[in-house]
Amino acid sequence: MTKTVLVTGVASGIGLAQARAFLAQGYRVYGLDKIPAPDLTGDFHFVGLDLQEDLGPLFEQVPKLDILCNTAGVLDAYQPLLAVDEAEFDRVFAINFFATVKLIRHYLPDMVERQVGIIINMCSIASHLAGGGGAAYTASKHALAGLTKQLALDYAKDKIQIFGIAPGAVQTGMTQSDFEEGGLADWVAEQTPIGRWSQPEEIAELTLFLASGKAQSMQGQIVTIDGGWSLK
Repeated sequence: MTKTVLVTGVASGIGLAQARAFLAQGYRVYGLDKIPAPDLTGDFHFVGLDLQEDLGPLFEQVPKLDILCNTAGVLDAYQPLLAVDEAEFDRVFAINFFATVKLIRHYLPDMVERQVGIIINMCSIASHLAGGGGAAYTASKHALAGLTKQLALDYAKDKIQIFGIAPGAVQTGMTQSDFEEGGLADWVAEQTPIGRWSQPEEIAELTLFLASGKAQSMQGQIVTIDGGWSLK
């Protein structure tokens, strides 16, 4: 049977690469984003929705699924706490953490009933290090890592596999400002042991493996893919 996947943040970056990878392998892919739909071929269905809005229309269109990829996220311009107002802090948490909670809360009961399902949360090196973002981003990604581990512990008995992926510097639209004149792109590449930024397709390949069902003995792992950054 064709497996159904939901990818949030599907219109660009890692989410887009994940959708392409799943479609190439014959999955049915639902993609959610607040910006226009990407041009994808295959069994692809777009849901135009902001994760900060009511998610009811998504749940009506996609009542259940086999694989949930919580990929959407936002940065915070590396701002320390006193430079970030409360509204911006709340916005970062709303997208990076609470939207994921809402999605999992909706889709998990059916997975538990069927005793099958895979959830992949897009964590970050900022899930376990400082400096990968500012106060809001780092705190939200730490929270997401904690949620991932606790869910994995609580629902392993129900045969639900739950993983996190922790990328380092990935060249996407979200990090485009780093590649502008005066940005951090060259410095980041120099400081990364492999000497370059990761590409979205590399994160997508890891996603495919975790979603394949071949990693039966893995549970609750947050897999770092950062070019060796966190080795330092």
